[in-house]
Amino acid sequence: MFIAMAQLERDVIVMRTKAGLEAARKRGRVGGRPKVSQEKVEYALLLHKQGNRSVKYICEKANISRSTLYRILRENKEKEGNQHEN
Repeated sequence: MFIAMAQLERDVIVMRTKAGLEAARKRGRVGGRPKVSQEKVEYALLLHKQGNRSVKYICEKANISRSTLYRILRENKEKEGNQHEN
């Protein structure tokens, strides 16, 4: 009996959450973390390509996090790798 009540309560929470997200979308709200601007990405890549800049320095100057910088570098490396294959 308790299991059935818990499952019913969970289903109600899921329905309310979905309804709330849908209502927010209708109002023009978008969830998730904002994207890093292309200007910041290009600036970080420029600083990195200079070769004499620390990760900390690049992150501070480009105003991005360390993990974002590493993601940018990884994506750029993959993109360059794909261009060389073609």
